[in-house]
Amino acid sequence: MPGDPSAPAALRPGTPPVPTLAGNAALGVTQIILWGGTFFLIAVVAGPIVASTGWPQGIVVGALSLAIFVSGLPAPLVGRLIRRHGGRPVLVAGSLLVAAGLALMAAATSLPIFLLAWAVAGIGMSASLFDPLFAAIGQAYGTAARGAMTQIAIASGFAVSLCWPATSFLVERIGWRGACLTYAVLAAVVVAPLYAWAVPRAARAGVPEAATGADPAAGPPAPARLPGEHLLAATFTTAAMIMTAVSVQLPLLLQALGILGGTAVALTTLIGPSQVGVRVIELAFGRRAHPVWSLLMSSASVGLGLLLLATLPAAAWLAMILYGAGNGMRTVVRGTLPYALYGQRDYAAAMGRLARLPLLGQAVTPLACGYLAEWFGPVTLLHLMLAVALVNLGLSLLVVRHALRPAAGTA
Repeated sequence: MPGDPSAPAALRPGTPPVPTLAGNAALGVTQIILWGGTFFLIAVVAGPIVASTGWPQGIVVGALSLAIFVSGLPAPLVGRLIRRHGGRPVLVAGSLLVAAGLALMAAATSLPIFLLAWAVAGIGMSASLFDPLFAAIGQAYGTAARGAMTQIAIASGFAVSLCWPATSFLVERIGWRGACLTYAVLAAVVVAPLYAWAVPRAARAGVPEAATGADPAAGPPAPARLPGEHLLAATFTTAAMIMTAVSVQLPLLLQALGILGGTAVALTTLIGPSQVGVRVIELAFGRRAHPVWSLLMSSASVGLGLLLLATLPAAAWLAMILYGAGNGMRTVVRGTLPYALYGQRDYAAAMGRLARLPLLGQAVTPLACGYLAEWFGPVTLLHLMLAVALVNLGLSLLVVRHALRPAAGTA
């Protein structure tokens, strides 16, 4: 209704799209549910699945890599669809595909069907997680999108802390199939309606901006590649691979460093609050600074955290805080920096292209880490992760140079 004050401003006729706290909180809830039913699901249900079906554990765990790999393939197409039609229909369709994949997973009676279910969920992931969501709100909200992205990241920051215990509870009460079906229902009856309510109805891809030099009348299609896009994709990819490696290998790494039992568990719990804390700081103080500085701080913080972990295990608590802060900022940066570099008109299409390579990198990381840890040991793996973090820091410095070059030239 036009006069309904509870509806997001983007849904009220005659009112420019403006993000609201209620809408951003709702979108944060969508990410908690979707990440809980995809990325964070297999860590809890893999054991019960193997125990009840006899399927090979490596293939069951590797199903997540399959889903991530599949999600990377249509990412550029998803970006183009959001640019052309707006984010709402794409995100709603993506959440329903995730629901379909999870429902098929719950009903799977053979390993091929189980893998097919993850492939279906992977297609849905490409159209419903952070990257397409940020593309949608960046295109709709323009310069106001940075604060919205940060608020969404804050709302979803405790996804791991919430979803792992919740999934464990579901598995204990109704089994792994019931847990998968529960997430399927939540994706269909909670996430899809929230997307339909909180995401603006209309796209604004044709709005001209100085950053893009768009013609207000023509609204030409986005170019195949934008300046510095390959460099930014490489930076995002190395950062995503580090995040995935830490998520998969952190308990093993802490054990290899002599940190065992309750101490290791307590250390891992520092990551979530650190992620949320740095996003609150970004929301309060960071919006006036160019996002490229947030990228540099994120890369430096992750690198320093891994360096401390590798060289001074006694300071592992500080390493976890630094890593969590850097990773928390990374989620915001991957949405805000492309907008600052490419502007509103080309943003959604650029986000789709930028999502593919990081997702493919994330897909191969768990398998590569498993083999490296087995062949060379977890300590050597930690050193390799530190080397990738240093590469990521170097790439971030190059992005800073690229991003500030136009401004320097016009000063």
